Amino acid sequence: MSDFKHHRFEGEIVLWPARWYCRYTIGYRDLAQMTGERGVQGDHSTAFRWVRTYTPEIEKRLRWGWRRPRSTSWRRDETGVKVCGKWVCLYRAVDKRGDTVAFCRSPTQGIKAAACFLGRGPKGLKNWESPHVINTDKAPTYAAAPATLKKKAKCPDETVHPQVKYLNTIVEADHGKLKLLIRPVGGFKTPKTTAATIKAFEVMRALRRGRARIFNITHDIRGEARIVERAFRTGPAAPTEVVRHVDQHLGLKAA
Repeated sequence: MSDFKHHRFEGEIVLWPARWYCRYTIGYRDLAQMTGERGVQGDHSTAFRWVRTYTPEIEKRLRWGWRRPRSTSWRRDETGVKVCGKWVCLYRAVDKRGDTVAFCRSPTQGIKAAACFLGRGPKGLKNWESPHVINTDKAPTYAAAPATLKKKAKCPDETVHPQVKYLNTIVEADHGKLKLLIRPVGGFKTPKTTAATIKAFEVMRALRRGRARIFNITHDIRGEARIVERAFRTGPAAPTEVVRHVDQHLGLKAA
């Protein structure tokens, strides 16, 4: 059954606001104007519903393409986001290549929250994908967390936990890039909305960094959009796209 059965627009059109919202620094009223320029009339509340409905699905269907780390050396740090008018802690982890591998939201910032996050990343990963090095800053909450996890057998004994501040520059810089996307939001209304939206932000940033480049047939922004559309089975299938792209490329060479 189609994911867009009860919509009066095609699936590709419905995915426009969800994809743009997660990739660019943009608000809902801007989304309504952009779709209006393309002949799709709707207000900002329509864009809001489409974004809230399909951004969690985008992350769910493309999770295989961005949550697998490419390095066993991770950097972890925390930043703040506003949820229900209050600032909460957002823990994030990236590998040494700068790819996001884990994140979680916590209303508190302490040893228990830090230990929970440090033990969260390796879950669901293969042995060779689990981090061998977990670098953090010199916050006291991180210093006690690895020992707590090792006692509970939630962290391998061979895992090293350095606290070198300059190694965390990469994750601190990545916080800023994520905050650029969060800024037009102003603040999240519910914890569920927070998790769904940040997941979608992360997956679109991963596509932008080329995490699923093998599935980007045209190797451009349109190829990124088609990765999302194929996940919802809209437009031509991948083999058809490959044949069309090859024919076009050969035609340009012949000309």
